[in-house]
Amino acid sequence: MVRFVLPIFLLLISNIFMTFAWYGHLKFKTPALWLVILASWGIALFEYCFQVPANRMGYEVYSAAQLKTIQEVITLVVFSVFSVCYLKEQFKWNYLVGFCFIILAVFFIFKKW
Repeated sequence: MVRFVLPIFLLLISNIFMTFAWYGHLKFKTPALWLVILASWGIALFEYCFQVPANRMGYEVYSAAQLKTIQEVITLVVFSVFSVCYLKEQFKWNYLVGFCFIILAVFFIFKKW
C-alpha cells in the first residue's frame, strides 16, 4: 500500500512547492524580475527534491502515463486551492466542468482495457 501512496504524497508536496515557485510572486509586483526568477528557482529546488523521488518510486508501480496523469490532477487541485486561498481568485463553474473532463481522462488512462 505504501508503494502506491508514497509517490502520490511526494507529488503533492512537490506540487505545492512548484505552485508557489511559479505563481507565488504574482501578489508582489515591485521586486525586480531577476530577483523573482532567482526566488522561484530556489523554491523549485525543493520541488525537485520531492518530484524526482516520487517519479522514481512511482514508476515501480505506475506507468509513466499514469504518473503524469496523477501529477496533473494533483497540480489542478493544488492550484485551485492556491488561486482561491492565496491569490483570492474566484473558482468558476467552467473550471469545475473542465476538471470533470480531466477526471474522465483519468478513468480512461487507469482503466484496464
